[in-house]
Amino acid sequence: MQRLVAATATLLALLIGSASCLAQAAPRSLEPLGFDDARHLLARTGFAAAPADIEFFARLTREQAVDRLLPRTASPRVTPPPAWVHEPVTPFSRVRAMSTEERQAWQRNNVARGLDLRGWWLQEMVATPSPLTEKMVLFWHNHFVSSQQKVRQPQYLYRQNVLLREHALGNFGAFLHAIARDPAMVIYLDSASNRKGQPNENFAREVMELFTLGEGHYTERDIKEAARAFTGWSIDGETGEFLFRAGAHDDGVKSVLGRIGNLDGDDVLDILLAQPQTAQFIVRKLWREFVSTGESADTADAGEVARIAGVFRDSQYDIRAALHALFISDAFYAPRHRATLVKSPVDLVVGTLRQFQFAPGDVRPLSLVVAQLGQNLFAPPNVKGWPGGEAWINSTTLLARKQFLERLFNAADLKGQRPAMMAAGPMQVSAPLLNEAVQGAPVNAMRQRLARAMADMPFDSQSWLRQAGAGGDPVQVQRVVLAMAPQHPLPAGVGGMELLRRLTQDPVYQLK
Repeated sequence: MQRLVAATATLLALLIGSASCLAQAAPRSLEPLGFDDARHLLARTGFAAAPADIEFFARLTREQAVDRLLPRTASPRVTPPPAWVHEPVTPFSRVRAMSTEERQAWQRNNVARGLDLRGWWLQEMVATPSPLTEKMVLFWHNHFVSSQQKVRQPQYLYRQNVLLREHALGNFGAFLHAIARDPAMVIYLDSASNRKGQPNENFAREVMELFTLGEGHYTERDIKEAARAFTGWSIDGETGEFLFRAGAHDDGVKSVLGRIGNLDGDDVLDILLAQPQTAQFIVRKLWREFVSTGESADTADAGEVARIAGVFRDSQYDIRAALHALFISDAFYAPRHRATLVKSPVDLVVGTLRQFQFAPGDVRPLSLVVAQLGQNLFAPPNVKGWPGGEAWINSTTLLARKQFLERLFNAADLKGQRPAMMAAGPMQVSAPLLNEAVQGAPVNAMRQRLARAMADMPFDSQSWLRQAGAGGDPVQVQRVVLAMAPQHPLPAGVGGMELLRRLTQDPVYQLK
């Protein structure tokens, strides 16, 4: 345990000191990216940087590279969703009329479908030709939060994921209006119980605090008045579609952020979009997602954040325009921001599979690994989502991360010994964790699925090392795999699978 605590402390220390270990000069934007900048761009905008992609992007300028990345975000999904997503939802009236046994069976079915949904999305992240699309869908999933535990109906969660995809790199204004009517959001933030004379303030508060303005840029009176404007926004309990209930709407005069009138919900959303702070708030979150989780967005880089927010606002909230400005900026490539972001559980699991071109037979059970590491898809911890950054790392999760990587590369090397690997299980996923992640699904069955998935991860290490360059030269492989020099120097003569094991077990592998 002492060694694990020390390893955790080492990783956190790397976050503080990594920038000082890098060169201080950034290349000019009109020059080709070069290997290291290309790797940095691909690692931040995707889940990993494949050797061939790094070599290709290294020859492009920043503008050319970003102009190539952004159009890919229009790529269609490559993973078919579960068949049940097209089934009608179970009407609330039918659920209320169920017996105790029927309701329990319905809940178990929803739990199983929730697992299907997690697995489907993870499979898409691994297979997608546009990892930036999935990164942005995940970003918005953690911005416009909802959770299976409260929404319950998995069809609603799937529809919300589709909505996030439709707007992930579109217009934020249209996105905000659409998400406010999304059935999963209506349920999660209690909009359906917001009625004239009995306003529920949950959505009005979160749309200001978490979706647009941020804390400190509105008053309690603004929240109360906005809640009145959103009265009547509900869903049809039989069809599951958004429904405006005119009889429940407060049509009196309201005052929100200085605007007075017979305001409705759309008026309030437009008022929020008219505030300069909204562009600042969104860009600051994008900055922390792609550039730095520290205080630089509010201090050293505040001017750059303000400039990009201006681009975002001037474009009428075009998300692609904001990302374009961000990804070609000097700050994005600045040495002080290299190896300063902790990989999320999704980054680690999906990124490792993509980085090393594993060919898994079934990715879906790995959603349990992602959950164990602290990122249970479709179930963020609260309305604020996952805090990210250093919060991803503690002695428990760091051990689980290292265990996952160790077992993954061991499985790739066992070949004929895979049945024994399956019997032992790929990693110690605790029963309490599984119960929390799957909400009552049979624990042993889930362990067995995970064991089979981990044992069936074909990986051609020799071919990958050749692709990494220089016939698997350790220095070149290190440049591909790590965002900076390893914390533990490589011994002379190390190569092959042992080289990959050492690099992926190094604390720097947890950073991007």
